Amino acid sequence: MNLTRKDIILRPDPKRVLFRPFIPKTRKQILKIIARILKMSEDEVNRKYDEIISEFGKRHNKVDNYFLKQFDSVKELIFTDEPLSQKRKLLIGAYFTLEYSFESSALFNPSMIWHPDQSGVPEGSKRFVLSLRAIGEGHISSITFRSGIVDKNGEIKIDSPTRFVTYADIIPDSSYQKDLFSRKLKELGLLNDFSKKVLEELKSNFTLNELKEVLRQAVKSYSFTFSNAEIIASKILNLAKSNYEIEFAKNTDISERVIFPATPNEINGIEDARFCEFREDDGSVTYYATYTAYDGEVVFPQLLETKDFYHFKINTLNGPAIQNKGMALFPRKINGQYAMLSRQDGENIYIMFSDMIHFWYHKKLLLRPTYHWEFVQIGNSGSPIETDFGWLVLYHGVGAMRKYSLGAFLLDKNDPTKVIGRTKEPILTANENEREGYVPNVIYTCGGQIFEQNLIIPYAMSDYASSFAIVPLKDLINEMLHV
Repeated sequence: MNLTRKDIILRPDPKRVLFRPFIPKTRKQILKIIARILKMSEDEVNRKYDEIISEFGKRHNKVDNYFLKQFDSVKELIFTDEPLSQKRKLLIGAYFTLEYSFESSALFNPSMIWHPDQSGVPEGSKRFVLSLRAIGEGHISSITFRSGIVDKNGEIKIDSPTRFVTYADIIPDSSYQKDLFSRKLKELGLLNDFSKKVLEELKSNFTLNELKEVLRQAVKSYSFTFSNAEIIASKILNLAKSNYEIEFAKNTDISERVIFPATPNEINGIEDARFCEFREDDGSVTYYATYTAYDGEVVFPQLLETKDFYHFKINTLNGPAIQNKGMALFPRKINGQYAMLSRQDGENIYIMFSDMIHFWYHKKLLLRPTYHWEFVQIGNSGSPIETDFGWLVLYHGVGAMRKYSLGAFLLDKNDPTKVIGRTKEPILTANENEREGYVPNVIYTCGGQIFEQNLIIPYAMSDYASSFAIVPLKDLINEMLHV
């Protein structure tokens, strides 16, 4: 089979930094920092803040906005009614801010999707969005983006990312449906007498602020009746926070937008987003991505959706069939139902169907490890791609020495529970230039695309950097069908 590696390497760039809150662990230390700043003269404040802007101002957009946000997070600890100058507020905010190099360690596990804006693209070419998993200090993962163009000859050009990185605005007052929220509480083992009393006080649709107030009152009223009321209330609130919305400014380049962990369930990272361009029955398009949220102990499968890559909704995936990692959504309904691939047991690939995109109840075994290069485990590597021959699925196998390689299989177009073709040997495995990295001997992808009868595979090299490979579709189909 004729596979061509492209001469492109996307490496992590430690110069790309964003702001993060810096809050000392103790209230006492926070108070000491504030007190020291309040003792400074106005001239000292102005001079120090000007120094900070001179050093950091050109590295970020909207510096003042973030510093004021951080000032707001600690202002309740300022024990004085004396009005503060704007620069003193900004200086206080600066002391509770840090720079974070979000892709300093790795830039890997890419997922390729066609860009929603194809205006101005040369004839015969197509613009794409590439999402990548970025890792920084503390092994915290986030989702970052690049854009590029592929031409009719299979040449790929990546747009240079901007110097700046932008946080999204979190929209806290997302609306929740009580019946769906109740189902998730039951699934998590949190539907008890205390949570039922909380639900009784909520409307059929409620906001996060309304939930916070009901929980506050419930803990106050039932703390003697339920000894663990405060703990359960905290878990209920964490669940709600896992369903939220974010929005980026319209004037930002896509390379500036970073989806960074924003909830307790994501505190240790957002991993391996698998994007797909989902076409609704009416022809409209929604971009979905399944990903794994990680809190340091437990993985939480999540679903991200957007129409334009500016505004995103993030929701939990629910139901007894939502287990482990590696969820990947089919790009349209099949026989009136949503369909998704998954790895329920850390070893095999399953297929699931559901009437509701956020709830999954049943699974069916689809593929087992069979060949030498996948004896340890297999898992999907991106959403299925519809072709004239069937549903094309990239997948990874783990073999001896924990070596990860990529293969492919083909599912029946009308009944994707039927496997009609599969590669016996890997189609892509680490060569000598790719096997060294954060995790050696790993080739991995979260989804490719077909263009001009070629399969484009963006792939990660040893969990460190990313590149591209191209395979003629006809060659791959023949290999899977053993023609």
